[in-house]
Amino acid sequence: MAQSDRVLIVGAGPVGLVSAAFLLHQGLKVTVLEAEPEIKEDLRAGSFHPPSLEAMAPVGLTPKLLAMGIQVPQWQFRDLHEGVIAEFDLGLLKDDTPYPFRLHCEQFKLSLAAHAMIKDNPDFEIHFGAPVTNVTQDADRVTVTAKTAAGERTFMAPWMIGSDGGRSTVRKVLNFGFRGFTWPELFVVVSTYYDFGQHGITPNAYIADPDDWCAIFKMPHVRPEGLWRFAYGSDPDLPDREVLSDEAVETRMQRFVKRPVPYEIAYRSTYRVHQRVADTFRQGRVLLAGDAAHINNPIGALGLNSGLQDAANLCEKLGQVMRGEADDALLDRYDRQRRTIANDIVQAMSIRNKERLQERDPEVRKRSRDEMRRIGADPARAYEYLLNTSMIASVRKAATIQ
Repeated sequence: MAQSDRVLIVGAGPVGLVSAAFLLHQGLKVTVLEAEPEIKEDLRAGSFHPPSLEAMAPVGLTPKLLAMGIQVPQWQFRDLHEGVIAEFDLGLLKDDTPYPFRLHCEQFKLSLAAHAMIKDNPDFEIHFGAPVTNVTQDADRVTVTAKTAAGERTFMAPWMIGSDGGRSTVRKVLNFGFRGFTWPELFVVVSTYYDFGQHGITPNAYIADPDDWCAIFKMPHVRPEGLWRFAYGSDPDLPDREVLSDEAVETRMQRFVKRPVPYEIAYRSTYRVHQRVADTFRQGRVLLAGDAAHINNPIGALGLNSGLQDAANLCEKLGQVMRGEADDALLDRYDRQRRTIANDIVQAMSIRNKERLQERDPEVRKRSRDEMRRIGADPARAYEYLLNTSMIASVRKAATIQ
């Protein structure tokens, strides 16, 4: 039988495990189902904005991230040939958040930290290697079928969160609409040990160029110098072996910063990037969060952060509903709040960020550069710009939506 105080979560990525931590913190019981045999070491996302750090602080995850990550108070918008166009200092937000910086730390480390923190909680259980095959629901409960090492198993609970990523089984099985588009480029992520700080590049920077645009993030690593991660676009018609070849990667890296010796490359990978949002984040007793609900390109580090902010918003409301403090109509407000932010802010901002980096029209490029210079040079405008790019403004906006 379904337990009235238990929540099923599908997906043991950062959004799923942080959701579990939020719910356990409220005294609820949680069962997590994860298709993979262990927590996946996904190297793509890894930049945390202030509101995400604020949301995770009450359950004790933010101190763990701070101990592992790199605090980045300044970031740059650059042109490949002109250099720095504008530099922004998140210190301007010191009166708005206790975390006036971006924190760089690989997302899988958050998943590992969250799992380590909650795994011994008697109200928590997790099943790895348990891909979901079916989801049904009635007026009182959700029933999930999953394959496990011991055979097919059924799990039941009054509520379920689908946080199983961009290819969400939950979303597909229940036929949630997921409209949007796929970018034509193949995205390439390359990590190197070379220190770009000696060239005046901040640990987070965006380099604009019609052909050789890129996003740069310095990440922690086992080696003390850390890793500098580059994300850039490539020809989608080329096979991975060609795009990721030593010659191709070296050619692109030399265009960013020319040096007399080859770069030492630690990691390299490719992936496709989409811009999509589910038609609803709630279908009865099933709620979507994170990439299962919305996906976007990585320019601006909005995807993982919006997913964590989904989790904070949803779990607060779900706790109230399960304790009998609110009617379940409150969960419709979660849908309205977070889906509005996904469509009107996260999608719009991430698309605009990418288009700004790769703009080909010389006149449009000039106007964009001039505008960024003006924003960077005016403290009042820079402050407003940082409220938006740090996602503080979007969290505040969500709270006003009834």
